[in-house]
Formats: sequence, C-alpha cells, structure tokens
Amino acid sequence: MSRFAFALALAAALTVVLQAQNITNAQLEKGLADPSAWLNYSGDYGGMRHSPLTQLTPANVGQLTVQWAFQTNTLGKFEATPLVVNGVMYITGPNNTAWALDARTGRQIWSYRRDLPEGMNLCCGRVNRGFAVLGNRLFMNTLDAHLLAFDMKTGSILWDSIIDDYKLGYSATSAPLVVKDKVVVGIAGAEYGIRGFIDAFDANTGKKAWRFWVVPGPGEKGNETWEGDSWKRGGGSTWVTGSYDPPLNLIYWGTGNPGPDLYGDDREGDNLYTDSVVALDGDTGQLKWHYQFTPHDTHDWDATQVPVLAEKVIGGVNKKVLMVANRNGFFYTFDRGNGSLIASRPFVKTTWAERIKPDGRPDVKPGTEPTENGVDVCPDIAGGTNFMSPAYNPKTGLFYVTAREVCATYYGWEQEFVQGQYYFGGNGQRSGGRGYGAMRAIDPANAGVKWEYKYYTPSMAGVLSTETNVIFGGDMDGNVMAFDAASGKNLWHFQTGSGIFAAPITYMLDGRQWVVLGSGTTVYAFALPSK
Repeated sequence: MSRFAFALALAAALTVVLQAQNITNAQLEKGLADPSAWLNYSGDYGGMRHSPLTQLTPANVGQLTVQWAFQTNTLGKFEATPLVVNGVMYITGPNNTAWALDARTGRQIWSYRRDLPEGMNLCCGRVNRGFAVLGNRLFMNTLDAHLLAFDMKTGSILWDSIIDDYKLGYSATSAPLVVKDKVVVGIAGAEYGIRGFIDAFDANTGKKAWRFWVVPGPGEKGNETWEGDSWKRGGGSTWVTGSYDPPLNLIYWGTGNPGPDLYGDDREGDNLYTDSVVALDGDTGQLKWHYQFTPHDTHDWDATQVPVLAEKVIGGVNKKVLMVANRNGFFYTFDRGNGSLIASRPFVKTTWAERIKPDGRPDVKPGTEPTENGVDVCPDIAGGTNFMSPAYNPKTGLFYVTAREVCATYYGWEQEFVQGQYYFGGNGQRSGGRGYGAMRAIDPANAGVKWEYKYYTPSMAGVLSTETNVIFGGDMDGNVMAFDAASGKNLWHFQTGSGIFAAPITYMLDGRQWVVLGSGTTVYAFALPSK
C-alpha cells in the first residue's frame, strides 16, 4: 500500500470512529464497565477512580514505559482528566485549550483554543480540569464563565451559554458532570467576593435548567447564618466536579470557603452552605441534606474535594457511604442517603480542632483564629489535601489520597470589599519548615490511616486505583508512581520533568492496558512493552 493510500485509509478509519460516538446515560451509569472507556472526570459517577482492568499487576507494573507523548505547546498547570471514547482521547488544557487525540498513538485529530477576554479575575491559575460527554457532544467550562458544547467529530462549537459575568469575578475551571439530560457545572471566584452556586443546563439547548445558591439569599433557609448583607459577597465556590448516585437521584458536590477568606468578623455565623457537601435532587437542584465541615471558616479550607461513593461493611452492616478527605485535615464517612456521620478523624496533623463532636461540629481549639500578628495553625491554606482526586479500592476497602503535612502562620485583617479586587482579608505564610506530602491509605470504617508513602515535597497529584491492587499517584518533583495498594510499597516511577497536578487514567485498547497522565506541557501514555 502506498503512503497516500495508507493516509487515506487511516483518515477514513478515524472518521468512522468519530462518527460512531454516541454516549448514552446508560453507559455513563455503568462507568468503567467498558474497559476501553473513561467517560467522566472520575471515571464513574461515584468518584472512586477504581478501574476493573487487570493486565497491570504488582509483578509487572515496573516494566511500564512511555509509548507516546503529546506536546501541547501550552504553558500552565495541567490539571485535566482525559476522556476516552471508542479509541479517541478528549482532553483539555490551560487557557481553555482542547484536543482530540488517537488514544493508541497520541496523533492529534482536532484542536481548539478559546479567545479569552482581557481583565479576568482569576485566583489560582488559568486551568481547566476536563470535558463531560453525552451523545455526540462534549461539554467544557471556560475561564470567562461560559459553558460550551462541542461536536465530538470536528471540535466545532454547537452552543455557548453564559454561566455568569466574569467581570464580577466569576470563572469556571471544573469538568462538568452530566446527569440525565442536564450538564451540571460549578463556579469559581470566592477570592473576588462572588456568591457561589451550582448550575444545571439542558444538554441539547444550553438553556439553564436550575440553580442552587451555595450562599442563600433573604427568605431562604440558611441566610440567617450570615451577618447583615455579607451573603451578597459570601464566596462559596464550587470549583471541583461532584459525584452522582443514580438510584437515589442525588448529586453530591463540595462547596468552597466563605469570603473574605481569613477575616470573619464581618460575616458572623456559620455561613451556610460554604465548606459543605450538599446533596441535591438531580432533576430540580433542591437541597436534600448537607453537612458543613468547617462552620465560619477563616482558614480558606474549601470543601470542594470529590465526594467518593461506595458500599462498605461497617459494624457488620453493609452501608452506602460517602467519603471525603477534607482540606481542613479531617477524614469523614457518611451515610449518603441522609448525611449522618459514621466516622471522622484527622488524617494529617491538625491543630485547630481536637475532634468532631457527636453533634457533627468540630471541637475548635481557642486561639486558632487568624490575627493581625499571626497565629500558627495546621494544616496550611492549601490544606491537608486539596482539589486532587482521591480513589477507593473495594477489594482492599481503603481510601487513597494525596495528603499534605504543612502548617502556616495565618494573618487576618478587615478589608473593604471593592468589586473586581482580591477579597482575602489576610494572608498565610508557611511555618514549621518545608513540610512534606504522602500517599495515604485510610480505612473509612474508623477513619484510621493504614499506611503511607512519603513524598519529599508537599504534592498535588490525583490518584488511580486498579482491580489488581495497583495504585497510581505522583509528586511535585515530577514523579508518576505505582504502589502496592495493600502495603504501600513503591513499585515503579517515571520522571516527567514537571510537578504533577493531574490524576492518571487507564483504559484497554488492542489488548494493552494504558495509563495516561498530563504533566507540564505534555500528555504521557504508558503501557507494557509490545510482545
């Protein structure tokens, strides 16, 4: 076959693959049952990031090598999780870039780059965490607070809906979550005095279906927990993707800190529903239950961590649980049907509270509020963990998370709110040395730490679990790693050359199990050597 004929055949094959994409709600509910697919941010609706694939084992994972690497030519932190559908990988990057790649070779099929306006107020990097998919469409949030629908085949935009006004400080960085015929999105911008919410849009038309206000207004339950009109600039961002339980039709989503971050005297009260996990009706967005991790937070401890759903035998009873390793340093296990707390315990050094009391509130230590002169508290502003995705392995019954052991001196002061300006009310400076990171395995039944593998530096990488008890993670020094899920033994590592902020995925194509991760400006694909 001539090169020209081969190129035509390859192009035709790719066209057929792209035309065949038609992801259904049933496929989304089955999650990772299709070994060739990764269909949402967490792999499945439950946020477990646990793959049933078995080709990679503790015995052979050390043989993983790079099979292809895609250079994005885009600077910035790479925090996205790719989707894989019918042999095609769809991935987003910093500054609202995106690509469709051949998942076998890394060959680019199409690309997209959004023209972003000047003057956007952005807190923590020009990042994006990925697509959602339904039918033949992809959905992406944008830094200027829009939701886009893409044609999967061509990368062209089918509709463009405004989430809110970026000029008021709103931005959007999380991967959307498809629930039935709706695309659910979060918002960022608490550091600029926005009023947080969770939105749902019609997947076909882009029309807004419902909005849940994280910060309730006058006449709404919870508004009484805000002093005066502080609710108007109350923060409560929702900048990491939530989870979904189809039988219960409940969306679980973490909410961010109140504003200003480190000064609370102007917003007396618990400041609901910030720093909480909220359970919302999937059809209407109505609040069914909530739990607030850090009432009246003055340490910037967003509770936007991914809620992980699983079934777990606790006390001899099989329970449907929701698990969260929280930025405030505590691990929590809940009954996800009603939000009742089952277990809680610190999983990092935590000096601001002794314990979680029987009524579910933290037993806060005196003298831990930020002051103008500064006060030392653990964990630091970035928290015991942060946005990085955890994983849960049903075989070991353990929850795996990238933990951070860092403390800070917190300073707080009164700050006048000015539209469009940074609204933090203080500052935080690392104290007590460099600190470190760790991969930690936690037993959700009692919230106890079973093992850890220490990283040299505090790290921000996500986690992947597999059926063969191999756990993948990474560190800020650029190492992607594999561990034994039962013991924590380090089995393999590869130096990517850049700190890792994303989470790995895995999928099966042509009889080979692939592991893919973005780091720096590059997407790396690993597999065992071909036979």
